[in-house]
Amino acid sequence: MLSSNVVPSSSPLTFTKPNPHFFINASSHLKPNLLTRFQTQHRATPLQSSKLSFTPTSQIQHAISKVRSFNGYLLHPLQPSSKPRLQIVKAASETNPGGENVDPSVPKSKNLKLALVFGLWYFQNIVFNIYNKKVLNIFPFPWLLASFQLLVGSIWMLVLWSSKLQPCPKISKPFIVALLGPALFHTIGHISACVSFSKVAVSFTHVIKSAEPVFSVIFSSVLGDRYPIQVWLSILPIVLGCSLAAVTEVSFNVQGLWGALISNVGFVLRNIYSKRSLQNFKEVDGLNLYGWITIFSFLYLFPVAIFVEGSQWIPGYYKAIEAIGKPSTFYIWVLLSGVFYHLYNQSSYQALDEISPLTFSVGNTMKRVVVIVSTVLVFRNPVRPLNALGSAIAILGTFLYSQATSKKKEKKIEGEKSS
Repeated sequence: MLSSNVVPSSSPLTFTKPNPHFFINASSHLKPNLLTRFQTQHRATPLQSSKLSFTPTSQIQHAISKVRSFNGYLLHPLQPSSKPRLQIVKAASETNPGGENVDPSVPKSKNLKLALVFGLWYFQNIVFNIYNKKVLNIFPFPWLLASFQLLVGSIWMLVLWSSKLQPCPKISKPFIVALLGPALFHTIGHISACVSFSKVAVSFTHVIKSAEPVFSVIFSSVLGDRYPIQVWLSILPIVLGCSLAAVTEVSFNVQGLWGALISNVGFVLRNIYSKRSLQNFKEVDGLNLYGWITIFSFLYLFPVAIFVEGSQWIPGYYKAIEAIGKPSTFYIWVLLSGVFYHLYNQSSYQALDEISPLTFSVGNTMKRVVVIVSTVLVFRNPVRPLNALGSAIAILGTFLYSQATSKKKEKKIEGEKSS
């Protein structure tokens, strides 16, 4: 049996049934004038103060049929059902990661995608280091090769933007001004690394480049950042391992050592300067930001490269062709070094978007291990036991540093949330 509670027009009009799954509130859906007319037409007796009057069941059913005739004025169909609540719960569990009905294939697909990103990152880095070194062995002009690699990256990004495969960011004069500093330091870091690669073994350059956290802590501390004692202790094995590796390196060269050290300084200053000058341009994602840095770096580097070694390029080219035999082989090596230089950097930015900074730091540390081992096997560089020990200690220190700094970041985030 249905009962009708008819109340003054300022109160909601409801129809209730003992079944808790059936509840209709028409006041939020009907237009005010229609609701008033309905109350006037179906009122059994005049209301007196707060007293209620009751209508027969037949009239109530007739009223319900009229309410349904106003469906055109309703935001949602006014039809009773015993299923909506179950459907809402199911929908919430599907969209809520904590629900019970989460698709078990989602974590697997995410892990598969993550493994693919890391695999491509490592593979592309290995290919770049191998062909970069092969070119430098027969064509020892790192300034030209570094410029070409930046040119390939610039063309690559322009193709992505023009073909709509990657959204082209809107740039402004403030953004360009803010980008000049990071692009300059990126240029310094890249050319210094190429100079180091041309002078010493690839493995030795990467061991020295693993000391980048040391420079990061020092420069950040000078600029006002504070680090816990765990971070300072973690850089000690890095310094010890790099020193031991340098002393025992068979292919040791002063220019190669200084090139790797200056590369560390350049990339650290790029990271610090980017955080300070580009924090107001968060609408530009990592890949687009790297694309613009690459373009500006090429514009920085190529004129200087012409001045430094431009007069030697043509004689060096003929010597390289004579040494390798086939010009096509030389062209392929140069092209591969440029393409994979951009691809591995692109993959690193995509990996950073998919994972936490801690996972990225650990992955970057393991990447150096993979690259060092791969290049040693490919180029058959002699490695002394103490050299291998120093390399292992330095890389272990880099891993400890990533662990310590991630805890510092987590505490900082927790402090910001609590405040």
